[in-house]
Amino acid sequence: MTDTIDKTIKVLVVDDYGLTRDMVKAILRQLGFLNITGAEDGAMALQMIREDRFGLVICDWNMPRLSGIGVLRAVRAQERDKDVPFLMLTAEAYKENVVEAMKAGANDYVVKPFTSQVLCDKVNKVLSKAQAR
Repeated sequence: MTDTIDKTIKVLVVDDYGLTRDMVKAILRQLGFLNITGAEDGAMALQMIREDRFGLVICDWNMPRLSGIGVLRAVRAQERDKDVPFLMLTAEAYKENVVEAMKAGANDYVVKPFTSQVLCDKVNKVLSKAQAR
């Protein structure tokens, strides 16, 4: 399935914890993605999204300045970016948070801590669906 996914898309990884950001980027590189950038908070991510086009956003929920759910809502409100695949990372496995993220337009979510296989599976799932459109 991963062979059909466009690995040249720009991917934005948003997490205020540098170690998590680096780990997600490393997993994406192992999957063959070539164009990965990071942001350390939601406000920085939103600015980057407004200035550039991304084919996938992987965003943490809890961050300073602007939360992941705030980034998601802002992205979905923009006509140009409303269909960008968006994967939410959260350390809180509360059902309410998952429901809120899905209602706000997240394509899927990953609960921390996660394995590289779980992240790979979720990335493949959301991109396969998005790129099939």
